[in-house]
Amino acid sequence: MNSASSSPVSVIIVNYNSGRHVSSCVRSVLQHAPDSEVIVVDNASQDDSITLLDTEFADQSQLKIIRHPVNAGFAVACNLGTSHATHNYYFYLNPDCIIDEKTIPRLLDCLHTHENVGMVGGLLLNADGSEQRGGRRSVPTPGRTLVRILKLSFLSKRFPRLFPDFNLHQQALPEHPIEVDAISGACMLVKRRAFDEVSGLDEAYFLHCEDLDWCMRFHQQGWKIMFVPDAILTHEQGACSKSTPIAVEWYKHNGMVRFYRKFFRHEYPHLLLWTVILAIWVRFGSIAALSSVKNVWQAALGSRNLK
Repeated sequence: MNSASSSPVSVIIVNYNSGRHVSSCVRSVLQHAPDSEVIVVDNASQDDSITLLDTEFADQSQLKIIRHPVNAGFAVACNLGTSHATHNYYFYLNPDCIIDEKTIPRLLDCLHTHENVGMVGGLLLNADGSEQRGGRRSVPTPGRTLVRILKLSFLSKRFPRLFPDFNLHQQALPEHPIEVDAISGACMLVKRRAFDEVSGLDEAYFLHCEDLDWCMRFHQQGWKIMFVPDAILTHEQGACSKSTPIAVEWYKHNGMVRFYRKFFRHEYPHLLLWTVILAIWVRFGSIAALSSVKNVWQAALGSRNLK
């Protein structure tokens, strides 16, 4: 193993009610990257996830747990964890991810090979082994977003220019690392020098879209972002958000609106931009309404079964 792939990293994990998942995540990091430090920032979890960490890893000096008194959001927690990091590489990892022995070395190799690359991400797999959506993305411009909201993405294979999809997971997996517009916040390895130049995540986002925002700002500062197909990890998506799905959807849609207003309000006609924003909130309203109807229906069925 060369010196590049064996460089120690600071692994930053934001936890919120992830239960056993965060223990499995930390265990995989300590097993496959024993020279690295692991910083878990807990966003005021109400489950036993931190108790499980304390019990299982009581003798692990590499593990540092930061207990945040309130749930201040993903970006705040990431920046807080980074302020405690001591190594030159910051690896932001979701608590419901499991890495293997090659994940960090492959990411480090790519980061070392390309001087102007400031951030790299790996291949996120679902439990069934399929590639997960969001690991490699194009910029979700207002036009691309309308295609997705109107559920026209299925036409992207036949008419890629007319109906582009900003998620690239249905494209053929590249054989080598490739430059992309954006990667997922579930797996981001960042050079300390690039972090210092770009600065941390935008703390005005609470959950979702802060990773896209960060990728945009990396590009604005002249840093490239790479997707590394042989840096593989599994991701049980949504482990921290299953208990509050509607709140998560609200934060997601609110983050999307902030993202579009921040980066595209001067580049696109106002009519198009506001059409996209309206479509975003209509979509959220539909999701919330369907969820409410489903809950009422399930409650009614439960009541009937008790009689």
